[in-house]
Amino acid sequence: MPDAVGDDMGRWSAGGPGFWRQVVERLGTALVVLDAAGRVVAANPAAERLLGRGTVAMRGADAHDLLHRDADGNTVPRDRCPLLHVLAEGKEARGEEGAFLRGDGRLLAVSWSASPLTVDGSVRGLAVLFTDATADRLVHWERTARTRALEDLNERLSLVAEITGVLGQTLETDEALARLVRLLVPRLGDWAAVDLRTGPGEVHRVAVTGPDGRDAGFEGRQASVPGEAGEAGDSPLDRALIGGASVLEERVTGVVSTAGDSPLAALHNGFLGAVGASSAVTVPLGVEDRITGALTVVRTDPAHPFDQGDLEAVGDVGRRVGMVVDNTRRYGRQRAVAEAMQRNLLAPLPRPGRLRLAARYQPAPAGSQVGGDWYDAFTLKDGALALVIGDVVGHDLTAAAGMAQLHGILRSLAWDHTGPPGAVVDRLDAAMPVITTVPLATLILARVEGDPDTGPWALHWTSAGHPPPLLLSPDGTACYLEAGQGLLLGTGTATGVGRPDAVRPLEPGSTLLLYTDGLVETPGSDLDTGLDRLRRHALTLAQEPLDALCDQVLDHVPPGSTDDVALLALRVPPP
Repeated sequence: MPDAVGDDMGRWSAGGPGFWRQVVERLGTALVVLDAAGRVVAANPAAERLLGRGTVAMRGADAHDLLHRDADGNTVPRDRCPLLHVLAEGKEARGEEGAFLRGDGRLLAVSWSASPLTVDGSVRGLAVLFTDATADRLVHWERTARTRALEDLNERLSLVAEITGVLGQTLETDEALARLVRLLVPRLGDWAAVDLRTGPGEVHRVAVTGPDGRDAGFEGRQASVPGEAGEAGDSPLDRALIGGASVLEERVTGVVSTAGDSPLAALHNGFLGAVGASSAVTVPLGVEDRITGALTVVRTDPAHPFDQGDLEAVGDVGRRVGMVVDNTRRYGRQRAVAEAMQRNLLAPLPRPGRLRLAARYQPAPAGSQVGGDWYDAFTLKDGALALVIGDVVGHDLTAAAGMAQLHGILRSLAWDHTGPPGAVVDRLDAAMPVITTVPLATLILARVEGDPDTGPWALHWTSAGHPPPLLLSPDGTACYLEAGQGLLLGTGTATGVGRPDAVRPLEPGSTLLLYTDGLVETPGSDLDTGLDRLRRHALTLAQEPLDALCDQVLDHVPPGSTDDVALLALRVPPP
């Protein structure tokens, strides 16, 4: 076997120039040979076929000038030619980019491999093997295009999902729209504007955000809206607000407002011109007959116009935002009704002799729901002063209505009752599931007993699962009255024993605070911390006038509270 191998190697070595010429000519891969100056010396038939050029025509020509082009057909600068670098550096190289110019003027995408030809360590020429890469590049381009399209789709879907989640976290229209435009810019566009219908025949630009954040300079502008679709103009805003159409302006050029423009066209064109829009999308907020406004998103880079996919994504956002705006407006109307109901039920406070009363009701912060907190104070048939603080479970119009029911029933039950307040609350608890819609509630009912002018005074109270009253004494101390605690109303677990009551003398100059849990409970903090904070702060206000004390106690509620607050204060006159 070794002898046979040796014989074959000998025959290969002795093949001579004619043998190697046949190898090159029959080689299926195109080959071009250059001299040390980069001129074409030879080309095999495969190269002639790919290049559409004969060897005789190419011989002696500068290969770089004759063949090398970029993907757009432009001549490549010589200092950026990788083949010339191989000649200069004497190192092998290969590449997947670039193109050769065929004899018929068409570009041939190529993959190539270049090897220097050296004699005694000196580069005498270059052998360049190359293949047609058009098919490979087309496959790569299609794969890249599909990947990019999937990435774009995923980004749009993620944006829509994020917007949906963020908008669901608030029930305030202004806050919802502020969050919306912050998400759209810069992820989807360079500018975003929201126009809302604010009344019959009127639209108001309520939110505009650009590259530097919210731009109040564009906000606050108004325009009239035609009453009928047939009266609408042809501007994107007209079509979105009146016809419910989503409009793609792929190329925006030469935007000019004219005297004949509709009010909505003037508003739209003025905005596009002012921000230098190159492409825009305008969609309705909402669907069909429940269109609450319009959303316009703008790009300013002509190289990246909006396309149909962007229009569909923004249109989806518009539909979702429209539902949020509609819901927040409905909630706002319900909240206003509930707050009005609560305030109307908070009757004026009596003036029992030298005793002084003050009260406050603070609705939940914007974005929170209305609660069922209330206070009451009234003179009983026997001359005692009744104090009430309560909280119906729930945060909606139903809770406010339930509060109104308990308010009236409790007054009726307590009016002519001269015994302990626990007996009144027991009767209320028994009646509640039968004649009210209230599922659960907490409250304190107290009687302030004693001559209203001369005293002495005592507090007689019972608590149905409510936070304890806070008593500020004239000696500079403060304590919570934790006696008299019983189950909250509506549990259905009455024992027949009767609710506990408690009695405490009220010293001259003391102050009593009854309050609901919104004053001491805040997200991220426990109840004990809230109670301690109220006690320490109230002590610093013990000598303040009663109205000032109430105002400053409410001002001290930590940020982040989501509940409404009722506060009732009693000041016993000094000796």
